[in-house]
Amino acid sequence: MSSKENAAISQLLALLEARYALRVLWALRDGHAQTFRLLQDSVGNITPNTLNTRIKELREAGLVNHGTDGYSLTLSGQDLLKRLSDLQAFAGKWQQSQVKKTPPPVAPS
Repeated sequence: MSSKENAAISQLLALLEARYALRVLWALRDGHAQTFRLLQDSVGNITPNTLNTRIKELREAGLVNHGTDGYSLTLSGQDLLKRLSDLQAFAGKWQQSQVKKTPPPVAPS
């Protein structure tokens, strides 16, 4: 990978690593616009200030837009979630492998 490609990936990962950023995107994945209040409920346990900050960052990045019906994903946001959808299948398999690794509890003597 070129240094330009590495920089782009680093920039995208920094955006997505921000607290609740992926959860905001995930909450909008069904394609239906959501009001601020509905989006806050969909994300769960997010303060209005943090949600405002994440929305601003995601809008500036071109992943979320705001229309008359509320917030929704842009075409770029939809494309990103489509590319990340493979993580769902991987996460299920990974979780199962983690369960198998967990040793059974030791019975008290």
